[in-house]
This record gives sequence, structure tokens and C-alpha cells, in this order.
Amino acid sequence: MQVPLRPAWLALAEHARSIKHRHLRELFAADPGRFERFSLTHGRILLDYSKQRLDQQTMALLRQLAEQAGWRTWMDRMRSGEAINHTEGRAVRHADLRAGDRAPPEVKNVLGRMADFCEQIHAGTWRGFSGERITDIVNIGIGGSDLGPRMAVHALAAFEQPDLNVHFVSNLDSADLASTLTRLNPRSTLFIVASKTFTTLETMANAHTARRWVLAAADDERAIACHFVAASTNLAATAEFGIASENVFEFWDWVGGRFSLWSAIGLPIALAVGYRNFERLLAGAHDMDEHFFDAPADANLPLTLALITLWNTNFLNAHSHGVFPYSHSLALLPSHLQQLEMESNGKRANRDGLAVDYATNQILWGEAGTNGQHSFFQLLHQGSALVACDFIALGKSDFPLPGHHSGLLANCLAQSSALAFGQTVEEARAAGIPDHLLPFRRFPGNQPSTTLLLPELTPFTLGQLIALYEHKVFCLGVLWNLNSFDQWGVELGKQLAGRLAPCIRDDAATEALDASTRGLIAHLRQFRS
Repeated sequence: MQVPLRPAWLALAEHARSIKHRHLRELFAADPGRFERFSLTHGRILLDYSKQRLDQQTMALLRQLAEQAGWRTWMDRMRSGEAINHTEGRAVRHADLRAGDRAPPEVKNVLGRMADFCEQIHAGTWRGFSGERITDIVNIGIGGSDLGPRMAVHALAAFEQPDLNVHFVSNLDSADLASTLTRLNPRSTLFIVASKTFTTLETMANAHTARRWVLAAADDERAIACHFVAASTNLAATAEFGIASENVFEFWDWVGGRFSLWSAIGLPIALAVGYRNFERLLAGAHDMDEHFFDAPADANLPLTLALITLWNTNFLNAHSHGVFPYSHSLALLPSHLQQLEMESNGKRANRDGLAVDYATNQILWGEAGTNGQHSFFQLLHQGSALVACDFIALGKSDFPLPGHHSGLLANCLAQSSALAFGQTVEEARAAGIPDHLLPFRRFPGNQPSTTLLLPELTPFTLGQLIALYEHKVFCLGVLWNLNSFDQWGVELGKQLAGRLAPCIRDDAATEALDASTRGLIAHLRQFRS
């Protein structure tokens, strides 16, 4: 049995049998101080987990599990630069990217170059091949080179620089790039090619197409140096592409893609909102780092989020996790967290290579409120599945209009309350619902949720928020005894695609393929032009 850290785990399993059927109504009725007891603050951030299906004994046992797992020891190993990503022999040092004055010299050097580059773009001293000012930036990347920066740029729209538009292209589907280029002028567009190896299939296909687009207008290879920069480590490949070495912004193998928006991968963020605001983003993340590293277990926000997720996953059997930011600006946060959490801890082998016999990461999904209320919230309220939820809201709107924000907050709080407490048949009858409709107007409630309140959405608080979830992922990896920093599952599909492409594009032999794939390729060949 591969139960992580057997004593506390078994104690939790026994405890779960006595509490899992208790309703949140009962838990609140039994404890008038429940909100105070099950909420935490850091600065002006409030984390309310009182609507989770747990009690003080639950939290005590979960913290025992964390101690038995050696969460602080693993934290120290990460901070010391030990290669805790043992399958790739790499350290995990993304916190060093936002360490400010204590950042490594190589990090400071790249950040300084990013600052200079942003100044050139914003001041208009960097010009395209025709001498025109740069008005549009297109980031070409995928995965961690796209999701994090795309989310942050969207989130910080209130801070965007005037007269500069930042776009993102990631999909290999030509519709993504083509629909973007149709709106742009090659004389005033600059591309950031974000690929550590400069070999990523999707990224390089899009980059080469963009290169041909620029050359069709410039008819001069020298134009590439004016319209392309890179976030990469492969200087030979970037030079062959035509990018000058001084326009290649380095990052390192100790930066995992899904943790990389703090590095040169964050260049589109710095361009979109200004380098000073990018520094504030880093500062917010650093603030959460310091909290995570220093706060005791019973006051530690990232550890608490991780313990709640483990409880819901492994002891309440909630295998789906919804993230609902009641902020349009944070609409892309669930997509970023999908990669962050599911790529990190979607594993079935523990750190020793043994198959686990317990559930690991939940399926994470979400949508900005209030849109989700009018689509899938029906399932949350009256469906048969247990779905754990995170609600995220802002004390102040980043785009204030009279009456909007108070209504938005009312909806956020109403949904978490309705999910927790539901509506009984008796309450429905007292509200005047006819008897024949009572079965349809009953809401069972008891859906667990956490509510995270930020004072406002700024570069600093966004940095805090993202780092909070990053450290949650780290803690879950420790608790489940997983390596959260490799992603071998991503590679198999890539390898197979490489073998299948010649079969679809040309007439390469298909006899060695399975019958389904052979049949699909045969059908697709009729559409080749």
C-alpha cells in the first residue's frame, strides 16, 4: 500500500468516516465562531475556509500529516538549490526569480536587459525595418510560455501601456496565427519567440510563418533582427533564425515552464504594463514566498490550501475542483492553474517510481463569475457530483462603474452560501413553492468551498495570488510524495505526432500503426490539396 506517511493518513481515514456525512449547516450551528476559527489573513488577503467540510480535528490531523511528510524539510531542500526534480536532475528555483536584491546575479542581469528593452519599445527608439514605431507585440509560445503571461496581461489590463498592444499566439492551428496577423502591420509588429530549446514544434512553426510574413513586406533578411526577439537558451538556433544575440533573453533549466512567468518569459507582461509594474508583480510574489517560508503551519495560506485539497480529494472523494474568480480581469486564471496544478501533480508514480494507490490531482476547471452561474452552476447546486470550489473576489473593482461591483460581490457570496447550505423542502414550502414542485426546488447544499478575498487587483496582489497557488502545488507534491516538477506525460504525444505527421502529409507507410489510426489517416488523405 503506497499511502503517503501512513500514521496520519490512516488517522484521517478513520476521522473521515465520522465527519464526511455531517452537513455544513450542522457544523456552523455547532460552532458560532467557525468563521474566525477557519479563516486566515496575510496582509490584506483573507482566506475563508469555514465552508469546507472539516473541523478542528480534521485540521490538526492534516497538519500532522504535513509534519510527517516533512514539508519544511522539502521547502529547505528546494530553497538550498538541491535537485528535488530528481527525474531531470534539476533544482527548483523559481522563487529566486523574484527575490529582489537577493536574486542571483544572472537573474538580475536578464531583468536589467528586459528593463532596457522595455524602455526602448515604450520610448519609441526601437524601430521596425521601415523606421516605424512598434505598436504591436506578438508573443509566440505554448504551455508555460503562453498561459501565464497571457493570463497576467489580461489581468492587468487596467495598467496597460498606451499605444502598445500585446497579442498571444500558441496553437499550431493556423487559424490562431492567421487571424492575429490579419489585424497587424508587419512594419510595426515585433515578435517574441518564447521557447527554451527553440525547437518546440508549435512555437517554431508559428515563428517561421511569422518570419515569412515579415520578409514578404521587407524583402530583406536584415529586417528579422528588427522584428524578432527571443526568450531562449539556444543561441545557435536563435542566431540561425536571424535574432541578434543581444536580443535573446535567457532563462534556466531550474525554471519550469509553468513557473516561468517571472523570468524572461514574462517579457510580454513587462511590455504590456511597463517594467515598473512587472517589478511590482515580482515583489508581490516575493511577499507570498516570504510568508510561505516563515509562517507556521496553522497560519500558512499555501499549506492550508494544499491540506484542504488533499482532504477533499482523498477523504471526501471530490475529484473535480472549480476555480471561480468573480473578476473579469482574472478570467484566464483557471486556464493557468489548470496547467500549474494538473501538469505538476497529475502523476501515478511516486518519487520512488512506485505506482500510487490513492487519488492525486483533481481535475481543475473554472470560469469567471457571473458567467458560470448561467451555465454549469446548475450541476453544482443540484447535480450528483461533489465538486470543491475556490471563489476569488476583489474588495475594489479595477474598472469601477456605479452599481456593478456590489452586485458582483453579492453574487459571489450568494453562490458560496447557497452551495454550502442549500434549501430544504421545508424552506421551499415556506417560501410558497407548490408541493408538486418541491422535489425540483430542493437544494442539498454541503458543497465545500473556499473564498479568497483580495483588496484589489494590482501587479502586487496578482503576484501574491499566483505565488500562493504555486506553493500550494509544491505542498501537495510533498503530501502525495510526487515530483511536481517534471512532466513526462506531455512527451509521449509529441513523439507520436512526430511519427504520424509524415503519414498525413506524405505517403509514409502506416502498416505499423494501430487499426484506428490507420483508418483515420486513410480518410484524411482524401482532403490533401
